[in-house]
Amino acid sequence: MKNFGKAAFEFLKDLKIQSKLPNGISCLLPFENPEVLKVNKLFFDKYYNDRLSRKMILGINPGRFGAGITGISFVDPIKLEKVLEIKNSFVKRAELSSDFVFKVIHDFGGPELFYRKFYVTAVSPIGFIKDGKNINYYDDKKLCEVLNEYIVQSLKDQLSFGIDRSEAFCLGEGENFKFLKKLNEEHHFFDRIVPLAHPRYIMQYKRKMMVDYVHRYLKALNGNIPEK
Repeated sequence: MKNFGKAAFEFLKDLKIQSKLPNGISCLLPFENPEVLKVNKLFFDKYYNDRLSRKMILGINPGRFGAGITGISFVDPIKLEKVLEIKNSFVKRAELSSDFVFKVIHDFGGPELFYRKFYVTAVSPIGFIKDGKNINYYDDKKLCEVLNEYIVQSLKDQLSFGIDRSEAFCLGEGENFKFLKKLNEEHHFFDRIVPLAHPRYIMQYKRKMMVDYVHRYLKALNGNIPEK
């Protein structure tokens, strides 16, 4: 089995899409920033420098204020420095999804235990911008069609790190789960996929129920499917 951290870092630092994107849509490519490369190398050396097998947690795609800045899924610059103890010069702005995910990480037992068990990524590891705002890969039909082959290949590449394929966790119970489930039926990436409410949805629309949603996540991640 490969060194997980080295394989993941090599994959991420070379992220790019060869296909032409629909007009008006551009990519978020944080790894063009040398500091992003630096903090990611530190992150993977700190939490993934081993040959352990991990389960995948898949979000939708990076946004401008989390992984779009740091290059690390659901990690904003504040969590990167204060929780993961990786100093950085990025503008210290909190991101809602990151707030929720780090509550889950804390209650799971902290970053070292969490990242020893899970690899957090996205169905599309590259994020997208349209009219200066985040756009999900499935929001634009043409974009989704263009990305299909890329997403399949990126999943295959990441599975080679040493992923436990018995189950994966999909963040987003709607379109993200629908798309990933269809791909899985075609390519048999995982034995099963467990859908969970997306952190941004929880923080924007269900914040009063945050504790309940954290509990649902913990039940799922510990091997019990949460009740809807």
